[in-house]
Amino acid sequence: MLAIVAAIVFALALLFDLADVTSDAINNGTLTVLGLLLIALHFAGVGTSTNWRPRRRARRR
Repeated sequence: MLAIVAAIVFALALLFDLADVTSDAINNGTLTVLGLLLIALHFAGVGTSTNWRPRRRARRR
């Protein structure tokens, strides 16, 4: 999920760069750093729902 959000942030940074949109608060560097932070969190496993211990059902008799 975080990787998808990071891709959207990188796409916004690219669009802002191509359109020459400038702002004091949000610029291309800020969006790039935010995208890199989201990618790093994704690689660290934050926001994943992987269950590392699979549950085994007890067999019904």
